[in-house]
Amino acid sequence: MENNGYLPPDFTVENYRAKVKNYEIVGGAIVSGSFQKFDQEYLLDALKTFGNNYFGVANIPIGMKGCELQKLNESNIRAVRFNLKRGGSESLKNMVELSNKLYDHYGWHTELYVDSKDLKELKSVLKQIPKFSIDHLGLSQKGLMDLYYWAEKGVKIKATGFGRVDFNPITVMKKIYSINPDALMFGTDLPSTRAKQPFTDDHLIRIKENFSADQQKKILFQNAKDWYEKTKANKA
Repeated sequence: MENNGYLPPDFTVENYRAKVKNYEIVGGAIVSGSFQKFDQEYLLDALKTFGNNYFGVANIPIGMKGCELQKLNESNIRAVRFNLKRGGSESLKNMVELSNKLYDHYGWHTELYVDSKDLKELKSVLKQIPKFSIDHLGLSQKGLMDLYYWAEKGVKIKATGFGRVDFNPITVMKKIYSINPDALMFGTDLPSTRAKQPFTDDHLIRIKENFSADQQKKILFQNAKDWYEKTKANKA
């Protein structure tokens, strides 16, 4: 795996707030990094600080006890992450079992950090997962047809990490939007750990220059709001 014991520079809640102070952000998703592995304390602390409009995506081991899972659920964690690119999460062989268990008990979805060029060979596995999203527009141009397949099936695609992809993100976003207007969910990807180009204002500017006001509302707000709030409502 590419993680190899990597530890990023500190990036605190205060750092995040300073970076986004000029935006009207009302909520979001906080995602555990590969380096954090199964340590939930970073995530729980951030969620407590940010408040109820923020939701967590955690690295969950298959053997985690029910009482610990309940604690995570009560702390606004709404998804399990499988980092198929860098590791730090549960193994692929346990993805179907764990995803279904967490969906059945808590309504959680599964989030995949996966290269789109690997989606074809994962197709039979992914068809067994009840609800999932794909990070960073799939990362690679090779495999975009498979990404579009899942968008058509109702899978959410995170429009994040523009500096991580090897294609024009706006072109791909337009195609995804034409297939499924409810699929795209924008995020800053801060702190943009190991991205070739970290998040900048230009990423938002490009969206505003290429999508209508109604389209922007869905990409920047409504799709994610519906996704996370419906998850929350499933097991309320």
